Amino acid sequence: MKEIKVFAPATVANVVCGFDVLGFAVNEPGDEVVMRLVEKPGVRLLKITGDEGRLPLDSNKNTVSASVQHYLQHLNRPDIGVEIELHKKMPIGSGLGSSSASTVAGLFAINQLMGNLLSAKELVPFAMKGEELACGYGHADNVAPALMGGFVLVRSYNPLDLVVLPTPNNLFAAIVYPEVDVPTKDARQMIRSKVLLKDAVTQWGNVAGLVAGLCLDDVELMGRSMQDVLVEPVRSILIPGFEQLRELAMENGALGFGISGSGPSVFALTKDAAAAKRVTKAQQQHLNKLNINSKAFVSAVNAEGPKVL
Repeated sequence: MKEIKVFAPATVANVVCGFDVLGFAVNEPGDEVVMRLVEKPGVRLLKITGDEGRLPLDSNKNTVSASVQHYLQHLNRPDIGVEIELHKKMPIGSGLGSSSASTVAGLFAINQLMGNLLSAKELVPFAMKGEELACGYGHADNVAPALMGGFVLVRSYNPLDLVVLPTPNNLFAAIVYPEVDVPTKDARQMIRSKVLLKDAVTQWGNVAGLVAGLCLDDVELMGRSMQDVLVEPVRSILIPGFEQLRELAMENGALGFGISGSGPSVFALTKDAAAAKRVTKAQQQHLNKLNINSKAFVSAVNAEGPKVL
């Protein structure tokens, strides 16, 4: 096989209380990469569409090509020639793992072309290099679920220890992206470096409860656990009408509600697609009243990860 086209999914990172340690993949949106092997050695990014000119074509600076370079260096294959086209099918800076989806699509593609030499879990450190390039910090709560599918817990970063968690049946995500600018780097800088012990205890209980809810197929426990006393109170001030959006989510059948990644996207988990659609409809109507454009996505949890198109 000399050429391949790959889709990689968007992700919801943190899942409210699991800052940098929890995330899950969704079916839409996502990004696509076309990759081909060529005779001339080196990694070249030929074209990017859908980014409005915001992303670098320099192979050393773009997350897709840079992570492919790391992969080939790991294999000690400087003789391999790769040409890449990146097609952005999701909003940049949305809090839905835009850089992650691109990076994962590229890594999945090159791994397929090289004969699946590494497992999805083994690709995660290379994807983290892409995240480091994108936002200055190589976290895994986006790239791990994008590569492995479903809910993923990052138990440890040093050494990297990833756990794929079970997903309750018929769990849906209602995602709304208000078209306002919340850069990931700026959002990270707002987070407190020290927290009170009582707040840490509350957060630990919520993270444990959310993981237990997933493992026990107890969606009500999941909903009770989707509370963040550390990060959300600070980041939510960047999202217009955040508390009203929460109220609308809960009034329309959400189990829990919070910020996706660093925002501005927000998400709710629901028991079925109908409730998810009610939530997004109500929230978009509210944002319209605030003169804020938005995009909405209703999706089951994506258990598959990236796929060949």
